[in-house]
This record gives sequence, C-alpha cells and structure tokens, in this order.
Amino acid sequence: MSQQVTISPVDNKPFVTIPLATSEQVEEVIKRSKDAFLSWKKVPVKERAIIVSKFVDAFVAKREEIAKELTMQMGRFVMWKGINRSKYFEADKSALSLINKRPIRYTGNEVIGTAERARYMISIAEESLKDVEIVDSDKPEFRRFIRKEPLGRFSMQSSQTPLCAERFAEAFKEAGLPENVFQVLHASHSETEKVVRHPDIAFVNFTGSVEGGREIQKAATTGLELGGKDPAYVRPDADLDYTVEQLVDGSFFNSGQCCCAIERIYVHEQVYENFLKNFVDLTKGYKLGNPLQPDVTLGPMVRTKAAEFVRGQIEEAVKQGAKPLIDVALFPEDKVSSDEEAIRLMNDSEFGLTASIWTKDEDAALRIGNEIDTGTWFMNRCDCKKKNCYTSIGKH
Repeated sequence: MSQQVTISPVDNKPFVTIPLATSEQVEEVIKRSKDAFLSWKKVPVKERAIIVSKFVDAFVAKREEIAKELTMQMGRFVMWKGINRSKYFEADKSALSLINKRPIRYTGNEVIGTAERARYMISIAEESLKDVEIVDSDKPEFRRFIRKEPLGRFSMQSSQTPLCAERFAEAFKEAGLPENVFQVLHASHSETEKVVRHPDIAFVNFTGSVEGGREIQKAATTGLELGGKDPAYVRPDADLDYTVEQLVDGSFFNSGQCCCAIERIYVHEQVYENFLKNFVDLTKGYKLGNPLQPDVTLGPMVRTKAAEFVRGQIEEAVKQGAKPLIDVALFPEDKVSSDEEAIRLMNDSEFGLTASIWTKDEDAALRIGNEIDTGTWFMNRCDCKKKNCYTSIGKH
C-alpha cells in the first residue's frame, strides 16, 4: 500500500506516515458520503448548529495536542505573544473559559481562531440559511422562494498537514455528527483527480497554489483559496504604534506562509520614516529558532525549498534596487504621497485576496476600499472577519 510521509520542518525528520487510499476505497468513501447527505440535508438548521457547536467544544478541548501537531507539521511556534488576547474571544465564552485553565501563552492560535469563526457562523446560520421569499413577481399567483440546502463538498488540504483533517473527524464524531457526513480521505494526486472529476462530487474547495487551483478549476465546480500579494496602506492619521504591531504580525504570522499575509506595504510620506524605524525595531525583537521553544516567536518555513525561494526573491529585489533593512529579511515598504497613489500601487498586481487600510477615518477607508481590486479588505486589521471587514461581491 502506498504511503504519504510528512517531513517536519522543525527537525527535517519524518513526523507522520499516512497510508493512501486505493481506488476502491475512494469509491466507497464517495458512495457513503452521497448516501449520508440524502438524510443530512433534511436535518433542521437548528439541530445542525447544535452538533457543530459540540464539535467546536470537542476541537478546542484538544487545543494543546493540536497546537503541538501544527508546530511539528508546519514549523509555526506554539507560544502566544505576551499580550492579552481575551478581548478577541468575548463572543466565544466556552473557548475563553478553556483558555483560562492554562497559561494563554501555551495555547494554539489556530485552534481558537477556528473556534471563533465557527461560533460566528453558527450564530448566523438560521437567519442566513432560511428560505428567501421572492415577493416582487410578475406572477403573483405563484409562491417563489430560494431554498438553501446543504451541499456535500470535497475539501482539499496540503499533504504537509494530514493530521488536521484527522482531528476534525475526531471532534465531529465526539459531537455526534451522523456517520459518513464528514470523512477523511488521504489519496495520491491521481486518485484526488478522480475525486475532483467524479460526477457525485457537488463542489470542490481548494486551498493551495495558483497553478494547482487552475488545474482543479478545469476539472470541477470549485471554490478556490489561493495565494495573494496582499497590500496594506498606512495613512498619515493612522495609530502608528498599533499599526506597526499589527502589520509586523500580519507579515510574519506562520513565518509569512499565510494566504492573506501582508506582502506589500505603502506608507504615506508624512509618517514614512517613523513607520519604517518602528517596523524594523519591532521585527528585530522577533526570535528565530526551534518553534517548540517557548521563547521563540518565528519558526522555520515549511520546506527548505520554500526558504530558498524567499532568499531568491530577496536577492532579486536587492538587485533591482531594494534596500535590505534587516539581515534575515527584506520588507518592501513604499512611500506614497496620496491616497490615489496608494490605490494605484495596491492594484498593481494580478493577485488579489485581501488588502488593508490603516486610518482613523472610516469614510476615507470606505472610499479607498471601493477602489481596491480585491475580494475582501480590512480597516485597521489583517485578515479578520469582525468589525470593519468589508467583502466586495463580484471583485476578484
């Protein structure tokens, strides 16, 4: 039987070995999933929400184990920065109570982030998924409405993190999710392609490279989450200390290996020098090393090849005139003289995903955000879905 071996970037040694499914097993999983959804879609939204809430509880309860596994698979550090993060989880009381049982610095960010997002989606589920009545009709004798039914989908994730799916499956089982509604399938590329093309697969969700996304898009109806070149714009009225802290974190979260990582920063000339100095000073305070050590704040990249790619980008940028400010990294902050110039530069990329605008003026943020060609933009935040997050329907 074929196997998949995940090499940990922490010590460059095999961390987990997973057997890959055969063609027969793949077909069995798809059939069981199709059968399960015939009954699952009849379960009322309120009951589904209860099960998913229990899933979140079970998932958060495993937070320390999951945090360690994420570190070993991806190289991200386990420790929280020394700031009070309780305010971010006010809406998630159960998750917060679990955090407080242990020092918050040892809790995995990803686990609580997952819980926070899930709790919010659960809270709006009944309202968002109810029937949409169409009252403005040219045929008043007809009742027209749109009904939103569960859509069984195939979600693809990196082979570097196979245990993530396993932990989801365990938590759903503990929550009482009916059998086969959620299944984990570890498969080769050739078998995965068969799944994507399978007539019984209604929807494919993919997180990964642009090239991989294009190939999958050719084969199926998809929801693609690919990489971006996410820009940030710092206006002269921005709270500089807060902005610097958030943008440094937004740049280096998961060693910069986040789909919504900050990759381009445009700073108004009035605050450029102060911003640059503060950004460099704060970054120098980060400690690169073994992510299992509690004092380390920046772990390795997921593969040696990834690190070599970044080094190549830095070398190319320096050759083109960029100034290296720190020995181990390069930060391409650009000075701008106006909102209009910032908008032009932020849109100067074929890749979108997210953008951020840093200002105290919400009207200005809305005006600028409407001009940015991206899917979602944030005011004074990096990759968050709470207050001051705006999604532009139809932009890409």
